[in-house]
Amino acid sequence: MRTAKADMLYMDRCLELARKGLGSTAPNPMVGCVLVAEGRIIGQGYHREFGKAHAEVNAIQSVKSAGMLASSTLYVNLEPCSHHGKTPPCTGLILDRGIPRVVIGTRDPNKAVSGKGISRLRDNGVEVSVGIREKECLELNRRFFTYHVNKRPYIILKWAQTKDGFIDRERGQGTDEKINWITGTLERQLVHKWRSEEQAILVGTRTALTDDPELTVRDWSGRQPLRLVIDRQGKLPGSLKLLDGKTPTAIFSHKTLKPAENIRQVKIPDHKDMVDGILDFLYESEIHSLIVEGGRETLEGFIRRNLWDEARVFTGDQLFRSGIRAPRLEADASAEHQVAGSMLSIFRNKTLSIHAE
Repeated sequence: MRTAKADMLYMDRCLELARKGLGSTAPNPMVGCVLVAEGRIIGQGYHREFGKAHAEVNAIQSVKSAGMLASSTLYVNLEPCSHHGKTPPCTGLILDRGIPRVVIGTRDPNKAVSGKGISRLRDNGVEVSVGIREKECLELNRRFFTYHVNKRPYIILKWAQTKDGFIDRERGQGTDEKINWITGTLERQLVHKWRSEEQAILVGTRTALTDDPELTVRDWSGRQPLRLVIDRQGKLPGSLKLLDGKTPTAIFSHKTLKPAENIRQVKIPDHKDMVDGILDFLYESEIHSLIVEGGRETLEGFIRRNLWDEARVFTGDQLFRSGIRAPRLEADASAEHQVAGSMLSIFRNKTLSIHAE
């Protein structure tokens, strides 16, 4: 029996399936699909990896009795595509299989798709409902929507601070000085998991010099993010781990730098703001998400301009009593979690919103 409650229940299952693609589908969105006939699920699937079959294809192919499709309802959290990309359009497959009803969580913000998939289905006699669990669908694909609606990546700020509000002690810019760890092994493992879920990660010059970070996924399995580093004056030595050429890296500088293997030099004109230059590069490169792990100066460069969507802040038990103060956000934490010996506070920028066009 068709009910609004049933539609929401099956859309919840779509979202559950879609989440399995986190870290693998970008720059495509995370999409799950469920097929229902005679009050039960007859097929389901999700978009597993960029460049491979979409959720609708996987769900339809999972149906054992193809004859049931003619009386089924297809649920999907994002509008089916109607254009040829790396794969054929899903709307064509839905029509070919004679599926009479489609329930969609939200419209696709991508101008190549937005509204076109819905129109094609309706023009061919398919009953289409849109907006089921829309808020949850937007939240799931907030990276994808931010990129297409705001024309920039979804920006996550991340730092660790002591109980008395410092992110580091005062250190000289030399890699011989030890990192003042605020968090422990489990917290760092979680950070590596986060890295595997996003497309790019950024630090500033000071962090590159004092911490010599790798910015790679080592304590988790998953894709490596594109490493980004700011080097305004071209003073970073080639001996840094960030410049080892093992993982794709981009350097943003006002200077012309020497070519290096697997490292892209991005020259930002002197008159242009560095943050603007970085975001322009990421948008043009179809990078949908960015973690900013830089020091205070880099983090505050984004905070001052209100260019952040989410912040993940660890607070440890240590007391530094002096040093480099942690950035401050004019926002209240939306959630807090105990992670090993630290408190993790999650902030969301409520002044920014995403919506389907």
